Amino acid sequence: MNTVPLWVEIMVSALLLTSAVLSLVAAFGLLRFKDFFQRMHPPALANTCGTWCIALGSIVYFSTLEGRLTLHAWVIVILLSITAPVTTVLLARAALFRKRQAGENVPPALGNVHN
Repeated sequence: MNTVPLWVEIMVSALLLTSAVLSLVAAFGLLRFKDFFQRMHPPALANTCGTWCIALGSIVYFSTLEGRLTLHAWVIVILLSITAPVTTVLLARAALFRKRQAGENVPPALGNVHN
């Protein structure tokens, strides 16, 4: 069985703890902010950064364990980096649409702006 050096274990542990702290920050952000639009960005950003930390820790650990560079975890990070902003925009547009339908005071749609 291959062993991993202590410095790699410390680095991976630090990355995993950083990810846990970022997840807690995201959870507290959901509790702290009152409005849907305020709740959208900070938790998404914290969770994305937490995922980056886990992927980097996985790459470091398994690259050291196997003795070669393993980049399989980057697929998760790449897909998350592509889909998270798209999902955020779609959720924001849906929330704006619902608020407009309810007659609340929100900015007008871009097609309805008149000079």
